[in-house]
Amino acid sequence: MKSLLLALGLLVTSFSSLGADMSNGANNFYQSEQVTVEKVTFNNQYGMAIAGNLFVPKHLAPASKNAAIIVGHPMGAVKEQSANLYATKMAEQGFVTLSLDLSFWGASAGEPRNAVLPELYSEAFSAAVDYLGTRPIVDRERIGVIGVCGSGSFAIAAAKIDPRLKAIATVSMYDMGAANRNGLKHGVTLAQRQQVMLQAANQRYVEFQGGETVYTGGTPLTLTGDAIGDEFYDFYRTPRGEFTPTGASPQTTTRPTLSSNVKFMNFYPFNDIETISPRPLLLIAGANAHSREFSEDAYQRAAEPKELVIIPNAGHVDLYDRVDLIPFAKLTTFFKSHLK
Repeated sequence: MKSLLLALGLLVTSFSSLGADMSNGANNFYQSEQVTVEKVTFNNQYGMAIAGNLFVPKHLAPASKNAAIIVGHPMGAVKEQSANLYATKMAEQGFVTLSLDLSFWGASAGEPRNAVLPELYSEAFSAAVDYLGTRPIVDRERIGVIGVCGSGSFAIAAAKIDPRLKAIATVSMYDMGAANRNGLKHGVTLAQRQQVMLQAANQRYVEFQGGETVYTGGTPLTLTGDAIGDEFYDFYRTPRGEFTPTGASPQTTTRPTLSSNVKFMNFYPFNDIETISPRPLLLIAGANAHSREFSEDAYQRAAEPKELVIIPNAGHVDLYDRVDLIPFAKLTTFFKSHLK
């Protein structure tokens, strides 16, 4: 992450060394007495276990058929970071919701841990449809999805080939392919990209022979003065959003393996995005978000019906957990309109 930020020539700033900026209602670990939560596990199409949390509004009639929403976490995160919050808040609005861990992350299966494989990330959303669509309380014709950060691009990739996803919303979306190929604002040169690919390729020899796994990118372990690195640090490395899954190391959370991260170079989620139409697409981004360009790119490429909502005074990570900035009312209206 740091080398990428330097390559992009980004302006730098710094958070307090105390971190944990809890302004604007930051509440990543929010819980609600209005919903029940159940840990669930189901297999993807390849027999790999996907772990999730199923949220059900307490007022639902046992025999009713209800709209459902799948929620995907930011890239490198786990369902306990942002996804559970969105799932809880949307369940309070009457939806059955399911947060999930992508393959290789959190409690979901996949080795090595923290590996990158975009196709399997997208497959997790279709597997979640399989699961929800066979639950007695879910109407399989009324299933939508919210993808936060990298999961926005994975959800779009899934929706392009899975028409069972009837309404698609993204928040602070990263196109993980473009971000790795080009950097932000196309700040990474071809020579820099080729150097990354060579480094990853040589690391494969090391790991093939049983050598140490090397990690890349992700969240810095200390405040660095890089604007974006410190923005992520304030969420992932402080009590505001820090979560280390069972069996994981705090030193490697959010950090993909170096040898696998180049898989993103072949990931083009926005190609053919127009084929999602006539299913609706809602793209939400912060006005000050470094990732705003990806939502704008997707909006330009997508066909109607589509909507781009820009949240004033919000950055990228702000929309992970700051409930006073996250437009839950807009999300509720969107899904109630299109999952009816």
